[in-house]
Amino acid sequence: MTDGLASRRSAAHAYMAIMSQRKTLESALEHTRGYREMEARDRAFARAILATTFRRHGQTLAVLSKLLAKPLEETPEPAVALLVTGATQLLWMDGAPHAVVSTTVALAEENKAAFGLKGLINAVLRKVDKEGRDLAARTAPRDNLPDWMARAWRKAYGPGALARMTNVLMDPPPLDITVKDPAEREKWAEALHADILPTGTLRRREIGDVTQLPGYRDGTWWVQDAAAAIPATLLGVKERDHVLDMCAAPGGKTLQLSALGARVTAIDSSAGRLKQLRDNLGRTHLRANVVAEDGRRYKPKGPADAILLDAPCTATGTLRRHPEAAQIKKPGQVAKMVKLQLELANAAVRFLRPGVHTDDACIAALRPLDISRVRTEGGHDACLRANAPVEVRSRLSALLARLAPPWGNVMSRAGWYADLVEPLRALTPPACSDKHVSDPELGPFRQELGRLLRASDYFTQHIEPLRRKGGYIR
Repeated sequence: MTDGLASRRSAAHAYMAIMSQRKTLESALEHTRGYREMEARDRAFARAILATTFRRHGQTLAVLSKLLAKPLEETPEPAVALLVTGATQLLWMDGAPHAVVSTTVALAEENKAAFGLKGLINAVLRKVDKEGRDLAARTAPRDNLPDWMARAWRKAYGPGALARMTNVLMDPPPLDITVKDPAEREKWAEALHADILPTGTLRRREIGDVTQLPGYRDGTWWVQDAAAAIPATLLGVKERDHVLDMCAAPGGKTLQLSALGARVTAIDSSAGRLKQLRDNLGRTHLRANVVAEDGRRYKPKGPADAILLDAPCTATGTLRRHPEAAQIKKPGQVAKMVKLQLELANAAVRFLRPGVHTDDACIAALRPLDISRVRTEGGHDACLRANAPVEVRSRLSALLARLAPPWGNVMSRAGWYADLVEPLRALTPPACSDKHVSDPELGPFRQELGRLLRASDYFTQHIEPLRRKGGYIR
């Protein structure tokens, strides 16, 4: 590893790209000049700085505000980036003070906008080293959430749960892995020093440079969050089934379905993200028909036996893995996402093979949209998670039965609310049919499920208002 100058430079530049252009952390780093050419350890260091910066963003800003004579907002953007990433290393990463301060000042000398403030940067970071830890001790992890998100979570879950949730978000996430051949899970768990979760996912406690891990280049496994791997296992896909994977990039679920022998059409509107999907298909020696198209406008050549829809969302349920989302997402985006989810779901159900009843097909989603039924042009309902087909319900029930603590939280990072796992296990949903299911028929199941779902901030803020306005969600 070098002296860290290049890593710190990349982290500071990527920080500016995220804050000004609302790029994701990975995209910002990949588009930072010189990042790809760095050694693996230097890239990992740059990523660690950036991820920790956003994980502890609110707390770090609170400390800096106490040590600056003027508001941080009045400071030029490059200087802010250097102050925030530098303070992050001192406060939360046990960075060697001399190395952090000297390299950050050196980076200020490289930038015209920050050059005149190198003395200020030097002085403030030295103060952070001397006084910052005491100031940081007076902050709390919940300070890292934007106000609108903290208020919503507090209202939905209460102050105690909010504190527990934000404490969890401070821990770096593990690395979750899906093995192409389930029969080789134990072999690769040993080789990768990973645990096997009840869902079949392999979990490493440390991420490191994924490309250097055994089996990566051979395509025997791929990185996929444990929660994100669940829907494909619930579809019950058979060999040669034609399956549409809508909103497919970066491709974990496409790889799962292809590995099961299905004929997969992977659809996504982002050509850039589809490149990663194609790369993963090539590395794992799996096949799929990849289509760059908006799922709402897609016209399939033939009907599908099953559809998997992971509808776009705000990703606020994945803050542990994507801490920058707290800063780049805005409350107004949620309503837009709900509208998009509904449009995609309505489009998806029209792609099913004629004669396929809802007992034989399932649209799986990772977001709160999947608690509803979507009215199709044909006049019937597509049953989603809360009212899923019998065979899908049985697979979900069997899965939940294995998720006793401490495994119950494997679902939480991808928008599945872990506190629903235990209550849902005790529920027995009624059979799904092509007809509307009336409230009396749903009985206690719907009442209890509704109570649980209304406890979530997402449902309270966004789903329930749509229902009141006469949308399809009921």
